[in-house]
Amino acid sequence: MSADPHRAVEVRRSARRRRTVSAYREGDRTIVLIPARMSEAEEQRWVGVMLDKLAAQESKRVLGDTELTQRAARLSEQYLGGRARPGSVRWVTNQNTRWGSCTPAEGSIRLSHRLQGMPEYVVDYVLLHELAHLLVPGHGPRFWQLLEAYPRTERARGYLEGVVAADRLPHVPAARDA
Repeated sequence: MSADPHRAVEVRRSARRRRTVSAYREGDRTIVLIPARMSEAEEQRWVGVMLDKLAAQESKRVLGDTELTQRAARLSEQYLGGRARPGSVRWVTNQNTRWGSCTPAEGSIRLSHRLQGMPEYVVDYVLLHELAHLLVPGHGPRFWQLLEAYPRTERARGYLEGVVAADRLPHVPAARDA
């Protein structure tokens, strides 16, 4: 987990809470609210997701297209031997069902604006995923072998799956002060 080692995490279970998970900062602690019936494994997974989500919300830094291009070059060098050389790397606002896309013939990579503010390792994973597509189309064994070098592949995939799952949960309207 990317939690601050100086910040304690307190999990509070609630019998009234049915499906939603939420988290907030309280002084030097992070409070994570979960349904009472949630298993220990689900609790651990959701604590990780919520810590990452809070970190993303607190992260004000958004990479520009120039920084994204520089980051792609560094990731290509570090994990793909510099073989993936995109012609362009940019943020787009018209991708709501994908995190990223790649057009190998043009060498263009596009990342969804929804990634902005997410932890850097998640953005790096999606960027590396698209860089790998410049070398190998599709998601066959050769493709996944390229991503094995990135140590946070599984964690980043889990984070993105958690974001998708959280979006599917029913949203409870916030209580309003009278």
